[in-house]
Amino acid sequence: MNSKTCPSCGGSMKRNGRTKAGSQRWRCPACGASATHSIDVTGRELERFLGWLLSKERQVDMPGRGRSFRRLAERFWRVWPVPEFVDEVHRVVFVDGIYLARDCVVLIARSGEHALSWHLAESESRRAYEELMSKVVPPEVVVCDGGRGFASAARSAWPQTRVQRCLYHVFCQVRRYTTSRPRLQAGRELYALALELLHMETLRQAEWWVERYLAWCEFWDDFLEERTRTERGLEYTHERLRKARRSVSSVLGQQTMFTYLDPALTAEGPLPSTNNLIEGGTNARIREMLRNHRGMSLMRRIKAAFWLCYMDTERPLPASEILSSMPTDDDMELLRRMYGPVPRDPFAPEEWGSGLVWEELHRKTRYPFSTE
Repeated sequence: MNSKTCPSCGGSMKRNGRTKAGSQRWRCPACGASATHSIDVTGRELERFLGWLLSKERQVDMPGRGRSFRRLAERFWRVWPVPEFVDEVHRVVFVDGIYLARDCVVLIARSGEHALSWHLAESESRRAYEELMSKVVPPEVVVCDGGRGFASAARSAWPQTRVQRCLYHVFCQVRRYTTSRPRLQAGRELYALALELLHMETLRQAEWWVERYLAWCEFWDDFLEERTRTERGLEYTHERLRKARRSVSSVLGQQTMFTYLDPALTAEGPLPSTNNLIEGGTNARIREMLRNHRGMSLMRRIKAAFWLCYMDTERPLPASEILSSMPTDDDMELLRRMYGPVPRDPFAPEEWGSGLVWEELHRKTRYPFSTE
């Protein structure tokens, strides 16, 4: 390197001897500032860390059985890859959640090509979905699996967006109660109707399916009302079939089953009827990554899911710039104390999901957390 730019005035610096450690000292003739030059290999080390995390490489196969790599990766496990606000309007957005533990779910929103936003929460509640949706411009259609709290969150955060319920999840709900080989004739007929949902291509087919489903409900109504006396009293004899019927009727009543066939929406092109793109495009990759690197703590599993989502965005920052723009554990702890939820009980565990805003973590000033 023959020259160095002054960090103060931007002028060209000249050599000015060496330090006690033997490093080249540089001095700016214009302002008199002095500095040394060092090669920053952080970006290269982060690329190595992400290359391991997003691949099947095992630490045991590394030199020294991965001891040096674990020391290198320790600093990157302290980073939180948080999403930016998405100001681009997408026609279709897929929303789903993946549970990493019993009370820990990562809610993810993605377009047909890239991840858009993600949010950490305790459950699929209305508040959690609202925090996720607040980071994305409302799309024309949102495809979901009907998680708890999503319907009310969509009405408040994206009131003009049409909702398409994933038909594969509707089918799976029926199969869950009837099994794939129902013993009763009513179960076999309902299972066959649910299976047809995966092959609906026209609005006329959908209308004919609704007519046949309502006819099935009417024909088997008396059968499903039968009760049996047990030790706990009178109970419905075919409770599982009643639950299967209820799961279909609730979606049908919300009018979200055949949104993808609406002529007003399909004029610009076909719409998806399932959430398979996010299930297979994001959630499946997260599960595979956690299987490849099994044994991680819950916090590292969360951050690993965040890293995969961030690298799947449309324009992730270069590795050399990520560390200077993303918050660390210390930043998150500071923001949690300042803006986080107040615990219901002093001895209760911390709650996931604090609704942190991108602007709170990215300031143009040099010292973003200084008092003013």
